[in-house]
Parts: sequence; C-alpha cells; structure tokens
Amino acid sequence: MAWSTRELAELAGTTVNTIRYYHRLGLLEEPQRRHNGYKQYGVPDLVCLLRVRRLVELGVPLSRIAVVGSGGAGAPEVLREVDAGLAAEAERLRRARAHIAIILRDGVPPDGPAGFESVAPRLSASDNSLIHVFTQLYDEDAMNDLRRMLEADADPVSADIDTLPADADEATRQDLAEKLAVILAQHLVDYPWLSDPAQHLSKSERVTRETFIDAVVELYHPAQLDVLGRASVLAQEHLRRARATAGDEDRGPDGPAWRKRCVRQTGRKAP
Repeated sequence: MAWSTRELAELAGTTVNTIRYYHRLGLLEEPQRRHNGYKQYGVPDLVCLLRVRRLVELGVPLSRIAVVGSGGAGAPEVLREVDAGLAAEAERLRRARAHIAIILRDGVPPDGPAGFESVAPRLSASDNSLIHVFTQLYDEDAMNDLRRMLEADADPVSADIDTLPADADEATRQDLAEKLAVILAQHLVDYPWLSDPAQHLSKSERVTRETFIDAVVELYHPAQLDVLGRASVLAQEHLRRARATAGDEDRGPDGPAWRKRCVRQTGRKAP
C-alpha cells in the first residue's frame, strides 16, 4: 500500500505542511517517488510520523525529538526537562484560571494587573496603569506589600486626588497633600523597605528610577504631581519629627518608642 503526502497526513491526523516541515528537519526521511515524480509513503513512514507526533504531544521540542526517539542515554534527562516545563505551565494555567474566576465573580477589568483584582474597582485609570509598570520594576514581595497597602486604604484621599482638577487652587492642593502625607508616613512605618527599595528591584536602580519618573509624569497631570510631591516631603518631615522625639536609645526604625511616636505624629492606628 502506498500513500500520497495528503493521504499520509490524513491517516496521521496532521497536515501536508507539517510533513514537509518534518522532512526539512530530518525527522522524517524522504520517501521513494512514483514514476510521475509524486512521493509515495509506506507503513514505515506512517509509523515514523506517528512516533514523532507522539513525542510532540508529550511536549518534546522538535530539536530534541531525535535524542528521545532513539532511546539514547540523554532521553530521560530531556523528558525530565519537558516535565518540569509542563509543571510550570500547569501552574501558570492554574493561576490564570483562579484570576479569571475572580474577574468573572467580581466583574473587574480583565486587563488589570495580576493579583490586584480585590482593589481594581477602586483604582483610577492612572493608578491601574502605574501598578502595571510597577510589576516590571519590583519583585513579588514588594507587589504583595503594595496590594496590602491598597486593601487597607479606605481613606477617600485617593479618590480626591483622582478627581483633582488640573487648575486646583493652592489651598486645595495643600489640604490634599497634608492628608496624603499621613497615609504615606504610615506606609513608611509599616513597610520600612519603601525608604530603601534596592533589595526589591527587578531592574537596575537607574532603569527603575527613570521608568518610575517617566510613568508618573505621563500618567498624572501637574496639579496631581504637585500634591504627590508635597505629600512625599511632608511624610518625611513627619518621620523626622518622630525620630527626633522618640529617645536616643530607641530611635531606630524598629524601636517601639519610635513607632509609637510615628503613630502619634501620623494619627493612624499602630501596626
């Protein structure tokens, strides 16, 4: 029995182009040709093709099929690598399904940053975009802390900043900055690494700094940037005053007296 390329493809459940590709890779030998020049395949060709397809289904890369198919000494190692890759992909799919379940349940935007579904409805478009950028700049621990900050933040200040007019007056800007400074100071107390995030960067300090500045300037209008800048300065002043009055022997960022002083200065509940 002899088959044409198309007939062989139909028998093996694949395509003519796939068979031709396997020929180019050397995974399937060129068959004999009929007197009219057309290829004719036999049972050995069909079996060889089915063996290759089996390994492809297992996830073996085409470049490694020759090693695994021959049953050589390297076959077990290749299969272990394939299995590890499949395990990683299975975990990725598990996480994706979990996120999709939350998105469908809560009706949150599907293109929001992963892991922030619980706070997505409260995020402005600018905040949402900035968090997307952060996922490429900071490690998983830092992003988990950021999510916790947002989950614990029930203060309406964030919403006020989101709706701040571009031509907001001086008094409005200063009032918002003072309110935001209280929140930022408490974050600095609760998450000391915010003052020196070097250990939580996914990119270099230069790339992180430049990307952060570019993103913030692009995503927020001048009045919002003014409020954010003022609040950052005020938050640092809160902490400096707290340190100055906490006591020489207990002035470090982990000392209880310093932390209590920070809480009194910021007006927030102790962590």
